[in-house]
Amino acid sequence: MKKVREVIAYKSHFEDFLFEQPIKVQDKIYKVIEIIETYERIPSTYLKIIVGTNGLYEARIKLGTNIWRVFCCFDKGKLVILLNGFTKKSQKTPKKKIEKAINLMNSYYEDKNKQNGN
Repeated sequence: MKKVREVIAYKSHFEDFLFEQPIKVQDKIYKVIEIIETYERIPSTYLKIIVGTNGLYEARIKLGTNIWRVFCCFDKGKLVILLNGFTKKSQKTPKKKIEKAINLMNSYYEDKNKQNGN
């Protein structure tokens, strides 16, 4: 399939999370990333904005009764930045997980601005 956007990881937080998971879960995460890369309109079952966070999204992964989330953000619309992930064990996403992702997102944009001389 043709890619409509690029997905990259920022620092090592996402990879650290990914490689801690069983192979079946890694495969499912890769499938969701592929959907994000190739679908023009990504269904909310796979990607949803986190309200009140100014641009933080969660990629949603489900395998059997288990649920995982990968936080990400967009850069100029066609670049998706994977920030970090976690295994979801409760109905609500823990505030600490969201705060960590927001800090990573802000850090990404700060690093990018420094590279661009701003």
